[in-house]
Amino acid sequence: MTLTLGFSPCPNDTFIFDALINKRIDTRGINFEATLTDVEQLNIMATKEVLHVTKLSYHAYAYLTHAYALCTSGSALGYGVGPLLITKASTNVAQLTQELQQPNSTVRIGIPGKLTTANFLCAIAYPNAQHKTEYVFSAIENALQHNQIDAGLIIHENRFTYAQRGFVKIIDLGEYWQQLVNAPIPLGGIVVSRKLPIEVQQLVSQLIKESVQYAFANPEASKEYIQQHAQEMEESVQQQHINLYVNDFSINLGTQGKLAVNTLLQKAHDLNLTTAYTYPLFVDEY
Repeated sequence: MTLTLGFSPCPNDTFIFDALINKRIDTRGINFEATLTDVEQLNIMATKEVLHVTKLSYHAYAYLTHAYALCTSGSALGYGVGPLLITKASTNVAQLTQELQQPNSTVRIGIPGKLTTANFLCAIAYPNAQHKTEYVFSAIENALQHNQIDAGLIIHENRFTYAQRGFVKIIDLGEYWQQLVNAPIPLGGIVVSRKLPIEVQQLVSQLIKESVQYAFANPEASKEYIQQHAQEMEESVQQQHINLYVNDFSINLGTQGKLAVNTLLQKAHDLNLTTAYTYPLFVDEY
């Protein structure tokens, strides 16, 4: 059986999926055909049900519970991992923060996609900020530098390097979320099509778990694959990226991780962004 699989070229994803894609583990007769692209593109593809298995933002999943079930492995979820809203160091941050909170705020924000969890958190923190422009995540700082936007919502490796490039933090939206709901922030998860047999869905989740476990046990094995897709990122930044986004929740969400996911989805429902879901969310709940 061949299944299509989508994930981002970021180090956390290539670290997780290296053993699966490169057959370092026994995939039990399943071949995975990989598509690597930006997370917002994966979100959009998921709305069209293009792939059998895919990484997506948990915000995007709030709209797709009918089409996909969540794997209990492979997630980017935790404490201190949230997106940051930044601006130029020359900006009066206190004044900009006040402007973000004003009715009909005119502050221009660059976002990495409307379906990203980052944008979901930004909308909760600053509901009056409506002037948003979508960029590929790696282009946001450049847009900010050239005054195309007043603030940028950054994710991935940019959170490690923004200060070196002359930017300052307005708010850590992960910390904001944790204070709001007292739970870790679910950023992205791995989902599998509900059209597949349940036993296949469950096997996929198990294989991803084994791939993560292999990566942790054999950290040198994935380095070439990570470097191949890391877009000239320094190895030290790659490792920071992996350390931040790949953790015990990536092996298994467990009770705490599942509660965090349900909390985010319930919040989306409370804000009238989505309807209530009626499907078992996780592949191990069938």
